[in-house]
Amino acid sequence: MTLARKTSPPPGFVRIIGGTWKRTRLPVPQRPGLRPTPDRVRETLFNWLGQDLSGWRVLDAFAGSGALGFEAASRGAREVLLLETDPGLVRALHASRERLQASQLRIEQADALRWMGRAEPAGFDLVMLDPPFGADLFGRALQAAAPLLAAHGCIYLEADRPFGEAELAPFGLAVHRSDQAGRVFFHLLRPTPVEPNA
Repeated sequence: MTLARKTSPPPGFVRIIGGTWKRTRLPVPQRPGLRPTPDRVRETLFNWLGQDLSGWRVLDAFAGSGALGFEAASRGAREVLLLETDPGLVRALHASRERLQASQLRIEQADALRWMGRAEPAGFDLVMLDPPFGADLFGRALQAAAPLLAAHGCIYLEADRPFGEAELAPFGLAVHRSDQAGRVFFHLLRPTPVEPNA
C-alpha cells in the first residue's frame, strides 16, 4: 500500500483475507494515489510464504493502510513493525491496532529508508517493500532492506515492473518466486547463497 503515480481512488476499506482476523475490514483513508495491495496478490504472497507465520518478525516498511502488516499478524507473526510517514494513515493504523487489540503490532511514523538505514542487521524474517511507484525508490529500498534479513529471511517486493537477477545481484538477492496482477509485479526475494572459496 503506497502512493502510486496514477491510480483510481482507493476503496473505503480492504479486507484481511486469512488467519485470526479473516474478513476483518481495515479502513483506507482517502489519499491521492493510495494503492492497496490487491486481495489476489496478498493471497498469492501468503501461499508462497505459508499460511502460518508463527514466530516470524516482520517489517512492513511502506505500510499505507497496513493490509500487508496486519495480514502477517493475523497469520501468527510474533512481531510486526509498520512504518508510515503520513500522519493521517498513522492514526488510522493505530485505530485498527486498538480495535483488534493487536499487541504484536508496532507502528512508527518514520521514513522507511532512514529507519532501515539505522536498524540493527538480521532483525527480521520478512521485510515487505511496497514503495511509491512514481518515486523510483526500489533500489534504495532493496539496499536498505537486504542487511535486515535474518538467516533464511526473505523480502517481498511490489513494483510497477519486473525485477530480474542481474538487477538484484548487487544487493545480494535473487528471485525465489514472482508473478503479475494487472500492472502490479510482485516478487519474493531471498539472499543469494554465498559460494565457498575455491
